Amino acid sequence: MMSDVEDNQPKAMNRLVNKLTKEMLWMYILRLLQERPHYGYEIKELIQNKFGFSPATVSGYAIIYRLIKDGLIEEQRTGDSPRKYYAITDKGNNAMIEAKQFLTKTVSLVFDKTE
Repeated sequence: MMSDVEDNQPKAMNRLVNKLTKEMLWMYILRLLQERPHYGYEIKELIQNKFGFSPATVSGYAIIYRLIKDGLIEEQRTGDSPRKYYAITDKGNNAMIEAKQFLTKTVSLVFDKTE
């Protein structure tokens, strides 16, 4: 799993994993919403199952509200369900394209001498 870093790993590796998982939670949420709309608690479970780390519930909702404010996702209500579903917007899809380009370029530049 992504966040299963060995205890004997350097602290720098632990920081890297934390930065690229819990601190970049927005990318994982948008990735899940590219498949279909999901509700909040479901997103937390899917992150655990698909990406192998478990963000705090409060963190997940804080990011969701920030993504709504930034126009990257939108809230949807379906029928008479009390659940709020979240769907990615065109702006959110564009953010994912930009993030992928940035990360791809960064990995290429940083790891060009690493086999």
